[in-house]
Amino acid sequence: MQSHHIVSAYDDELKFLTRKIAAMGGHAERMVDQAIVALVNADPELAQQVVRDDATLDEAEREIDDRAIVIIAKRQPVAGDLREIIGAIRISADLERVGDLGKNVAKRVVAVAEGRQPVSLYRGLQALAELALTQLKEVLDVYASRSVERIEFVRDRDNQIDAMYTSLFRELLTYMMEDPRNITPCTHLLFCAKNIERIGDHATNIAETIYYVVTGDQMPPERPKQDKTHRVTLAVDTQ
Repeated sequence: MQSHHIVSAYDDELKFLTRKIAAMGGHAERMVDQAIVALVNADPELAQQVVRDDATLDEAEREIDDRAIVIIAKRQPVAGDLREIIGAIRISADLERVGDLGKNVAKRVVAVAEGRQPVSLYRGLQALAELALTQLKEVLDVYASRSVERIEFVRDRDNQIDAMYTSLFRELLTYMMEDPRNITPCTHLLFCAKNIERIGDHATNIAETIYYVVTGDQMPPERPKQDKTHRVTLAVDTQ
């Protein structure tokens, strides 16, 4: 819950940060969604639009940083207000990285289009992206409402994303082993899948920041922070 101050301009300054974070969140979501659409439909024009849109997020992050520094210098906030400002800085950094990850997917659209793979792989990427975007939307809703009781559920969803990513990783490796011609496009798809999986990690980071902003406490550290792809092995037929 944001506090209210005698000086209304102070409230307006804090509300500016909140609104800017909400706008960044919506922009990042659109970038990732459009990047996946461009990848699935082999649409290079849409992919280039996603790449260009990243500049908007970069500028928004710089604006939040600059405004936060001014507020700290002018208002000398403490306790909840200081956490609110520092939280905005941290969340904007995570959202900027989400935009970068969407841009990275978009940059691979042309290379993937040159070696189209089975529809099932693209469906797998779509499902992974939908799960990651759902998590991001949920955490942004929590930021708007400050409903910290929902945060643990948002953080737990990261396990589902990791599990789906590991499954997709194994499937892509199988296609690569079956036909060497699949190696280049499947490698690009692996990078795309990893970028999507990382979006879930950033959403989880945002959830933990919100918890700290609202409560002043850190969330318990029992959070699995990696997928299981390092354990994936495939049998090789040498006969």
